[in-house]
Amino acid sequence: MKKRETVEFPTKYILSILTIICVICIVLSLVNDDFGRPVKNAVATVVVPVQDGMNSVGKWMAGKSDTLKELSDVMSENKKLKKQLEKLKEENTALLLNNNKVEDLQKLLELDNKYSTYNKVAASVISKEPGNWFSSFTINKGSKDGIKVDMNVIGNGGLIGIVTAVGKNYSTVRTIIDDSSNVSAQFSTTSDTCIVEGDLKLINDGILYISNIKKDVKIADGDMVVTSNISDKFLPGIMIGYVKDISNDSNNLTKSGHITPIADFAHIEDVLVITDLKTNMEE
Repeated sequence: MKKRETVEFPTKYILSILTIICVICIVLSLVNDDFGRPVKNAVATVVVPVQDGMNSVGKWMAGKSDTLKELSDVMSENKKLKKQLEKLKEENTALLLNNNKVEDLQKLLELDNKYSTYNKVAASVISKEPGNWFSSFTINKGSKDGIKVDMNVIGNGGLIGIVTAVGKNYSTVRTIIDDSSNVSAQFSTTSDTCIVEGDLKLINDGILYISNIKKDVKIADGDMVVTSNISDKFLPGIMIGYVKDISNDSNNLTKSGHITPIADFAHIEDVLVITDLKTNMEE
């Protein structure tokens, strides 16, 4: 079978023909607008939708870019505001602590003036026994500062306790709320004596037990209780608290009840140690 021959048309001729056709079309479109209009319409039918689509995509991407930039700016501003807020919180906390410190020192100054006849040394609490209450704690003053055992400690407006141990640069204080504490006291209105007993359970209700009150003593809720002059360790006239709920005992010979301490035994930071010992004053 004889192979069919194919006719090949030179490529350069094709290109030349196409070029001539394009030139003729250009010339005709310049001479006559109607000639190029169908071509333009056909091209526009294809190109315009593509351009619209590209424009829409471009606008969408530009919008997203602006949104991302705005979001980045907002996040950056939010981060700055958080830092500023944290700084303000720290400054506010420091200011509150300073204000509390100033108030405590002001109360100590008032207490110092109230008991101006006694010599005193200011001290700060550096540690305490475990628990919510300051039943026993350590201060930053000791024998080198003139502190001795049995010296009275005041603060928060009234009696805190007594020094029980002394080191060179520290001392231990047992407060009047401790279970082992007993303070000989008296009523400021009548001078009749009583005993204020420490009780770590009662202090949870904000009170202490008071006993050994004579039956015929005329006292009422709110009367002031102070240290008595017959105490062997506590100096006289130091405020302890206010009478609360006094009633007759079962023996029908004495009364007992409670007092609300003046000092806040949940928050003690600074105190005054009275360096005058009761034994020295009696001598």
